[in-house]
Amino acid sequence: MIMAPRKRNRHALGFLCCFGGSDLPEINLKDNNPLQFLEFSVPIPPAEELNARFSELVDELDLTDKNREAMFALPPEKKWQIYCSKKKEQEDPNKLATSWPDYYIDRINSMAAMQTLYAFDEEETEMKNKIVEDLKTALRTQPMRFVTRFIELDGLSCLLNFLKSMDYETSESRIHTSVIGCIKALMNNSQGRAHVLAHPESINIISQSLRTENIKTKIAVLEILGAVCLVPDGHKKVLQAMLHYQVYAAERTRFQTLLNELDRSMGRYRDEVNLKTAIMSFINAVLNAGAGEDNLEFRLHLRYEFLMLGIQPVIDKLRGHENATLDRHLDFFEMVRNEDDLELAKRFDLIHIDTKSASQMFELIKKRLKHTDAYPYLLSILQHCLQMPYKRNGGNFQQWQLLDRILQQIVLQDERGDDPDIAPLENFNVKNIIKMLVNENEVKQWRDQAEKFRKDHAELMSRLEKKERECETKTQEKDEMMKTLNKMKDKLQKESLELRQTRDQMNDLVAQLNEFSQGGSISFPPPPPPPPGGPLALSSSHMSENLPPLPPPLPFSSCPPPPAPPPPPGGPPPPPGAPPFFSMGMPPPSTTTFSSSSTSLKKKSIPQPSHPLKSFNWAKLSEERIHGTIWNEIDDLKAFKVLDLEDFEKMFSAYQRHQDLLTNPSSCKQKEMGSTEDLYLSTRKVKELSVIDGRRAQNCVILLSKLKLSNEEIRQAILKMDEQEDLAKDMLEQLLKFVPEKSDTDLLEEHKHEIERMARADRFLFEMSRIDHYQQRLQALFFKKKFPERLAEAKPKVEAILLASKELIRSKRLRQLLEVVLAFGNYMNKGQRGSAYGFKVSSLNKIADTKSSIDRNITLLHYLIMIFEKNYPDILDIQSELQHLPEAAKVNLVELEKEVNNIKTGLKAVEAELDYQKRRIRESGDRFVPVMSDFITVASFSFSELEDLLNEARDKYAKALKHFGESEGKMQPDEFFGIFDTFLQSFAEAKQDLENMRKKKEEEERRARMEAMLKEQREKERRQKKAKAGSISEESGEFDDLVSALRSGEVFDKDLSKLKRNRKRSGNQGLETSRERVVTKLNY
Repeated sequence: MIMAPRKRNRHALGFLCCFGGSDLPEINLKDNNPLQFLEFSVPIPPAEELNARFSELVDELDLTDKNREAMFALPPEKKWQIYCSKKKEQEDPNKLATSWPDYYIDRINSMAAMQTLYAFDEEETEMKNKIVEDLKTALRTQPMRFVTRFIELDGLSCLLNFLKSMDYETSESRIHTSVIGCIKALMNNSQGRAHVLAHPESINIISQSLRTENIKTKIAVLEILGAVCLVPDGHKKVLQAMLHYQVYAAERTRFQTLLNELDRSMGRYRDEVNLKTAIMSFINAVLNAGAGEDNLEFRLHLRYEFLMLGIQPVIDKLRGHENATLDRHLDFFEMVRNEDDLELAKRFDLIHIDTKSASQMFELIKKRLKHTDAYPYLLSILQHCLQMPYKRNGGNFQQWQLLDRILQQIVLQDERGDDPDIAPLENFNVKNIIKMLVNENEVKQWRDQAEKFRKDHAELMSRLEKKERECETKTQEKDEMMKTLNKMKDKLQKESLELRQTRDQMNDLVAQLNEFSQGGSISFPPPPPPPPGGPLALSSSHMSENLPPLPPPLPFSSCPPPPAPPPPPGGPPPPPGAPPFFSMGMPPPSTTTFSSSSTSLKKKSIPQPSHPLKSFNWAKLSEERIHGTIWNEIDDLKAFKVLDLEDFEKMFSAYQRHQDLLTNPSSCKQKEMGSTEDLYLSTRKVKELSVIDGRRAQNCVILLSKLKLSNEEIRQAILKMDEQEDLAKDMLEQLLKFVPEKSDTDLLEEHKHEIERMARADRFLFEMSRIDHYQQRLQALFFKKKFPERLAEAKPKVEAILLASKELIRSKRLRQLLEVVLAFGNYMNKGQRGSAYGFKVSSLNKIADTKSSIDRNITLLHYLIMIFEKNYPDILDIQSELQHLPEAAKVNLVELEKEVNNIKTGLKAVEAELDYQKRRIRESGDRFVPVMSDFITVASFSFSELEDLLNEARDKYAKALKHFGESEGKMQPDEFFGIFDTFLQSFAEAKQDLENMRKKKEEEERRARMEAMLKEQREKERRQKKAKAGSISEESGEFDDLVSALRSGEVFDKDLSKLKRNRKRSGNQGLETSRERVVTKLNY
């Protein structure tokens, strides 16, 4: 690889390029003056002396053999120019102080000491950073003796100590990045690199810099660590450093910080992509360098660690950045992973192994070891695993952790007993290891204590929520009442206006009759005045009692009696128990019979296919049922003008082998609930009196303990109709199970003089029996609390039927869709099943059953969607016109009507109890009449709205059935709307299938183009360099070149090409290793 020449700020020779090409290195002198303009102050010595002096200079530069040859190949004039320029620079007095490493080491030590005393301001930080940058430049450009002197003075330890002692401000500044750059520059020299790798803590300390938030520092550290993985004996040091960083950063597991950074979004595209590229290049280096080059087990082991941290979904997310360099690293990671998975699967003669499935892996191991000497040991392992300690709530998991680590060592250790990863076990002494792992239990104890605090907090929050619910219930009741009263006010004002108009008409009629009486012998009393207080004083429940009386009959028969006035509009509405629509006793609408002469349908001229087609299994409507339906307005002959029938014949030819789609309905078992254990233990005293059944008394005591209220508090709550919200709905429902029966009441009355001796349940039943109409009160209170909930459940169901019926009738997109389906059906079917004018709606869901003759994954529904995309794009948005179908498909009309009737019956029962309570003398504190009167007023009005809505929904549903030619009364709404809902779901799934096919095809084309571009680029580089391509190794140049190759991904080119060749070869053999769902490609 040829690196571009670096720009230098210092006036020094730039020999850091890797002389990997055939071109001679570019040599820059101070002030960038061309060589030919330099004048020689000293004549050129003889060739032998020149070569000796030049050799000393080249030795100081520490060049590789190839680059040394390029330097010695220069003409003598250029050699002498370079030598003189270098000597002149060394003799420059301005650079004498900074030409030795002592200066920089002293300054850096001073900086490390000063940062603990006071914080640097911006100017000082810039000055300190310049010193570090000058050292970095010197390490790159000064002669070899400068690096040697720096190493002898232990300059590396100076830099590492500065890194360890950095405070927060310094670590987040440019100084931190520059210090890492100094270490990187030192490693760019072979002697310096060996010194850094030989230092026992250098890589560990460098890894600690990952803790900073400075992105450039992180990238520099990752590049150093990734490059160290590629040099001999460096890979294991990096793994050791990551283990050290796990402890240093308190990570839960190794590499956790890297995965968090890889998934984190920073909002700055360039920095984010550069950091994520550096992380992925480091991950690929860790996985594939060192032992990973030829050890499949090591790669699987280390990659599983990344997969457990969730790297795969992060990689899928990173594809969205659309960065070529980043995608190159992602492609390499996935290709190596697929290749390793395939190689592992080949060991078991499979294509793929699901390593997430414990059952599949166990079956593979069992199959491999069955009938071998190792099988008894497998059984022994499993038997001992059954005996290992196990607790659902955790604890004692360290034994399983130990077993996992022992198995890792068995798999990873080589013949010499060395582990390519950092061995987590020094030996197999179980006692010492368990003692080491027990320390983790302390963390668990703190977690348990925190969990206890969380539970206490949750309990307090539940109490608060209960109080909030009570307030919300009161507020909701108030809002409902105000809303209902406003509606009633508007209705009464309207009816009072109509009543006044009726009275005016009656007055006019009476005046006319009085004029006809000729002499006033006949007179009629004037109508009574309206009741005081205006129309709002009328009660909705007693409005009929306040209607004006009819005029009395005439005293003689010579004049006909006046006509009876029409019923006043202010009277009560018809009873809510009117018969439903389907049982009204009205004659059904007569079915008109159309004569063949007046309404005969014209014969269809349907194009005939050139060869037999598959049959579309629809249910054909008879011609007599077409009139008055949607089919009477549909003309499928228009659709034939835009349809490609030749393409349709190819897709659905009858000459292909038919294969039915078999579906095996999954059976499910129901667990039977066992009877509950007896929770009540008899603790009654010897003298306690109990006349109630034991089991009943026991359950009653359990209920009272849950209520946490005294008998008097319960009694007061029932008398006041629970205005304080003390009794929840579920508690009321349970109280209804413990209403005193007549036998209980009689027994309790006999022992009422012994009330003090009664058991708790007996005393409760006795005190409740003293409340008049206790059961009716409880039922009324329970009905009142449940009424809003029951109304809220019923009303959306009624509205769903109503709105879905309207949508089906009005939908233009559905009409157009049916037209195209009718055209295709008539084109496919012949004989009795063909020439149809309409079909039953149930046939819609049979469209997906008709499969293509060319591709079994393509159905008639897929083909229809392609036709719609091409010719009828508006139909694709059909769901927007039928939004209420899914809800309507869930409604059972019979159950809904039953629930409405139950609400009506409950209202009547409450009204009856209210009438009874009004007639009796009420005791102090009894709030039944005022509370339930308000409730009945609001509830009756709300229920009448629900009943009217239900009648309208029945009517619209009947019209929808007739609109589609379906028989009334034979199909319930859930079945009718369910047909359309199922079709729309299939429609959406088919659309998604087609979209997936397109994306799959586009992705394959994109990858093919990318691979072609990469191949072309590599060929171009080979032609330019005229050298054999290969990975950058230790012999090919400096450390910077290694870092650059790692950053760009070129270091993996050789492996990538090899993997692609293997993949292509395995693909020709029919092996599919992709994890994605197989989606059939489709050419449009």
